[in-house]
Amino acid sequence: MGPTTTIRVATASPGTGPSRAATLSRLEALARRAASPPTAADLLLLPEAFIGGYPRGSAFGCVIGDRSAAGRDEYARYYDDAVDLGDTVGEGGAGAGDRWIRRELPAVAVVGAGDHADGAAHRHHGGGPPPARGDGTREELERIARETGVFVVTGVIEKAGGSLYCSVVYVCPREGIIGKRRKVLPTGTERLVWAQGSPSTLRAVSTTIRGARVNLAAAICWENYMPLLRQSLYAQNVNLYLAPTADGRDAWLGLMRTIGVEGRCFVVSSNMCVRDGDHFPQLQQSQSQASPAQTQTQYHPTSSQGTGLGRAGAAAAARRSSTITEEGFEIALPPSPQRHKRRKSVFDEDGNEIVLCCDADDENGTSPSAAAPAAVDGARQVNGTGTALPKLPTGTTAGAAAPAFASRGGSCIVSPFGDVLAGPQWEDDEGIIYADIDLRDCIRGRLDLDAAGSYSRNDAFKLTVQGLDMDPLPY
Repeated sequence: MGPTTTIRVATASPGTGPSRAATLSRLEALARRAASPPTAADLLLLPEAFIGGYPRGSAFGCVIGDRSAAGRDEYARYYDDAVDLGDTVGEGGAGAGDRWIRRELPAVAVVGAGDHADGAAHRHHGGGPPPARGDGTREELERIARETGVFVVTGVIEKAGGSLYCSVVYVCPREGIIGKRRKVLPTGTERLVWAQGSPSTLRAVSTTIRGARVNLAAAICWENYMPLLRQSLYAQNVNLYLAPTADGRDAWLGLMRTIGVEGRCFVVSSNMCVRDGDHFPQLQQSQSQASPAQTQTQYHPTSSQGTGLGRAGAAAAARRSSTITEEGFEIALPPSPQRHKRRKSVFDEDGNEIVLCCDADDENGTSPSAAAPAAVDGARQVNGTGTALPKLPTGTTAGAAAPAFASRGGSCIVSPFGDVLAGPQWEDDEGIIYADIDLRDCIRGRLDLDAAGSYSRNDAFKLTVQGLDMDPLPY
């Protein structure tokens, strides 16, 4: 009997904490929960910019041709909250690469630095001075992975020199950080505050988990919409494709399914679920100081445009009434220019109450449009879409308005054949979703499709990426 090829992967949709220490504590709690029986995951993916924060809705006081003093102060606070991993800027934003990973960079003497070491550094060094390079975050992440036994992949906002990079670190419980990459092209106005990373950081990493060879790499947010970037990862023979993101649109799941089929790889995506008003403190402070003209341009989480809610979110905002079952399911009654009358409620086989409505011209509720569904499986059909209505968050009372979300999450796990194995995880900032994956399914899938090999026609089509060795990693 050969070695196992099955591992358990997990992802979640947590929001950034109010401070770096709080975020690291949140990460550690998630890793410990993920590692606990009976779930006991081997790998945990967390969102883009989880440590350091995604500055959703902020303009940093910028318009074309002008930058405000308040916006510059806001950027300085955002910079302060970013992490220093002890890396360099490097050519084209490449950092120091393997020299940084192997800790070969020279020490940087900072007089008095030991007097200002943060709690993370003190815990790692027994109360001594901080590491010679960085602020101790690297060491704290390595400690969490080591103590929990979970391979952690997380987004971080990394500072090097005077610039910020949207980065992802791969943290092995045995070897520590074995790789780091920086987003090659920040999306839209992200370019205002994040520098471009080098494509050389797209190098995949390889490890062994539970005896299985895992080749993994991350594409960050809308990098996943870059076909050539995706191909650069497929060419490295990845069997675990990671997609930390800030995109909470319904269409994101379709992209993840496409990547699974296209690359014949497992895909894990993670996006923050952020409740309205839970932006991290420096944004709240700067927005409260903004002028009326600036305030008009701020992100508006209840708008149906730019929220990632799409038609479903716009419809939810327009709801007139709803009822809550004993199980915590919200049954929404659709709005109408006409007055609706409720029929007698019905219960499905699991005890979920379903309240039906009828047309105004049908006093007895016998209109075909209001007829009960032919079959009800659990609560899956109560909202007319084949999807279970989510339970209300803890502390929400029946009849209370549903909380607004700046980002709804949507974390998910997809197979090499495009099947959704877990998720999407909507409006849940506490839970963890899991899937057991057999990595040999990637090989099975390449019987008829190998985008970087037999199906690539690489005699006719060539892809080169400056500074990136795309030789395939072995299984």
